[in-house]
Amino acid sequence: MAKLLFRRLMSVVLIGLIISFLLFLVFESDKLEVAGKVLGAYSLPEQRLLWLEKNGYNEPFLLRYLQWLGKFLIGDWGTSLQYDTPVRPYLMDQLKNTAILGGLVFSLTLVFSLVLGVISGVFEGRMTDRLVSGFAVLTTSVPEFASATLLAAVFVFWLDILPGTSTFQDGFRWIELVLPVSVLVIYNFGYYTRMTRASMAEVMTSQYVRTAILKGMRFRRVVLNHALRNALIAPFTVMVLQLNYLLSGVIVVEVFFAYKGFGKMLYDAALFGDLYILEAATIIAVAIAVMSQLISDVGYALLNPRIRFS
Repeated sequence: MAKLLFRRLMSVVLIGLIISFLLFLVFESDKLEVAGKVLGAYSLPEQRLLWLEKNGYNEPFLLRYLQWLGKFLIGDWGTSLQYDTPVRPYLMDQLKNTAILGGLVFSLTLVFSLVLGVISGVFEGRMTDRLVSGFAVLTTSVPEFASATLLAAVFVFWLDILPGTSTFQDGFRWIELVLPVSVLVIYNFGYYTRMTRASMAEVMTSQYVRTAILKGMRFRRVVLNHALRNALIAPFTVMVLQLNYLLSGVIVVEVFFAYKGFGKMLYDAALFGDLYILEAATIIAVAIAVMSQLISDVGYALLNPRIRFS
């Protein structure tokens, strides 16, 4: 396990360096464009050239990349062009808000999808399986903006029991998380449920499960102690790899409910052209995506010790 973890950490570092270089190449290879975004579209060419000289943009490209990477590693992520504030504390505040939203969504989705997926897989072909599978397909087919509109129409405008926005203007309130969390859980749990159901149904037809049942072992014990662990390998991988979706894929929901999180921050920065927020946010999103792959690999080994990586 220690060797596996070390190899994966080294691969994470290498991938991070490669991606950071590519991102720097995309965002800052055109020096005049960078100066134009910082100084504004109506800045004079002479002003842009002076700014480039002052901020070291006339240095060789590789040296500029190393300096940029060094500053990023020590927490100097620049200043937001839109809000005129240091990027790191601002980004971390938005990331914390999305972590709260994503943590709730991930936990609820995990519980619902595993319970319903296991029940559906154990009773494959029966009415229970058909009802769960049908509901899972239905919820997955409805995009977030459609379910958000429907839930807002029912619970905000018709029943008037939930707030329509999640701005937390009067401080943090759990009730403002109900609609954003509900929309994301409804959209995500169906896919995970179908994945768990397929994996569980396959495991239940394996020889070792049939042998355990024929030997008289209690059906519940067979499911929980023998079948479930192997059936969780595929769903676990998919769920962990979706962590980066919960980070950046919640843009629609966060914008719809005015939730001040990572996704809405990305959306606003892209509209404004806030270069330094876009750079830092992209690096953070990539880092989480790569780390989710590491967690997935380690989880593989924990769920099934026979699995080894070369």
